[in-house]
Amino acid sequence: MDKGILYPVGTPIGNLKDITLRALEILKEVDLIASEDTRYTRKLLSHYDIHTPLTSFYEHNQLRKTPYLIGCLKEGKDVALVTKAGMPGISDPGYYLIKEAVKEEIKVVPIPGPTALVTGLVASGLPTDSFVFEGFLGREKSERIKRLKKLREEERTIVIYEAPHRIKKVLSEIRKILGDRRIAVGRELTKKFEEIIRGRISEVEEVFEKREPRGEFTLIIEGKSSNKRIGPHLLRALLGKF
Repeated sequence: MDKGILYPVGTPIGNLKDITLRALEILKEVDLIASEDTRYTRKLLSHYDIHTPLTSFYEHNQLRKTPYLIGCLKEGKDVALVTKAGMPGISDPGYYLIKEAVKEEIKVVPIPGPTALVTGLVASGLPTDSFVFEGFLGREKSERIKRLKKLREEERTIVIYEAPHRIKKVLSEIRKILGDRRIAVGRELTKKFEEIIRGRISEVEEVFEKREPRGEFTLIIEGKSSNKRIGPHLLRALLGKF
């Protein structure tokens, strides 16, 4: 019996119209959809009149659910993997299932879609030619401080995800360890109340002193030497003088 295919499917990070035609086709045709947040996925499926069976797959059941899903794939069933929003495998449990599928020589076919990482980065106004993605820094302050200290000398643009209840603490920690750098903070990207706040970290902190942070956040932070980089146009102009 031929093995099934695992499809990591990118889904909208807010606006349901951002789904691709290919993603809709796959979600309709697979035998099962494994979702990090079934409530959110049901809204998406209902909107597009998709009735494929749905099962949960999230951080606290991934060890128990992975053997079941691998078993389905070995039986020849095709499985779509979706996260709550964006591309599965990026800062979510999808990575674990994909890794196990590869280990079992099960074909993995990614269906690309939106990510807050790239969406926030391209709108930030900070250098995009070279960047590093750090995901969530961690729940514990000691863990966050340790990781930020490792990033002090990082020259590439830094992208971080953060939850609303920690954003003020994290901004303060970033400023104290990395300095008062330029930053762009994307909030609720692609959603009704989308907002991108740009400025120095201290200026963004002032914004959140005046109003309570709400929504999911993507932080795009200037690298240590990004303000000293010579762009390609300026470089060509300088070289032309010699």
